[in-house]
Amino acid sequence: MFFQRLVAETVEGQQTLAGVPQIQDGLAGRISRETYVAYLTEAYHHVKHTVPLMQAARARLDDAHDRFRHALDEYIAEETGHEHWILNDIRHCGGDPEAVRLGEPREATQRMVAFAYDYIAKVNPMGFFGMVFVLEGTSVRLATQGAEAVARNLNLGPECFSYLTSHGSLDMEHLVFFQKLMDEVTDPDDQAAIIEVAKAIFDRFADVFRSIPHDRVAYV
Repeated sequence: MFFQRLVAETVEGQQTLAGVPQIQDGLAGRISRETYVAYLTEAYHHVKHTVPLMQAARARLDDAHDRFRHALDEYIAEETGHEHWILNDIRHCGGDPEAVRLGEPREATQRMVAFAYDYIAKVNPMGFFGMVFVLEGTSVRLATQGAEAVARNLNLGPECFSYLTSHGSLDMEHLVFFQKLMDEVTDPDDQAAIIEVAKAIFDRFADVFRSIPHDRVAYV
């Protein structure tokens, strides 16, 4: 089935992302409040593009891909407004959500988002599901393991983690849905596009995390 092939062919990217110090230390709770807010800031700047990217992909899918257009409709309904949860978390952490909203993302975040838009517009909109695979899988792990550790070590309340904790249970359901959806992808070009985008996003998402200021030595 295609989902298993997608997992198998992106192992290197999965390992690259998992090996980023900011992720390793985040999962262990060894990050500062400033690093957590910096993570939320970059999350805001790519999450705010989630629905527009889905809308762009949907608009370019033809009638032969109607099943996937309906799937994107479901995703759009689920994902709308999630960027506002992030701004609330930033505020509860003592950050400035308005400054984040009006600010610019780091270059790595800009590159990741721009790649997705370009691929949808110029190559194959089905490739977008490769980005879904990366981001949802990563958020589940961060939510189920990292949020609890960071909250405990920084003595932050649950109001600081609404984005992550909501995505723990939500994206677990999404991953089951996603696996079934991917097993319906039978066109070789679509499969190749999804794998290509997943590999590219694993690399670019790793760069996003690497760009987040973090002094690893201070928290070991």
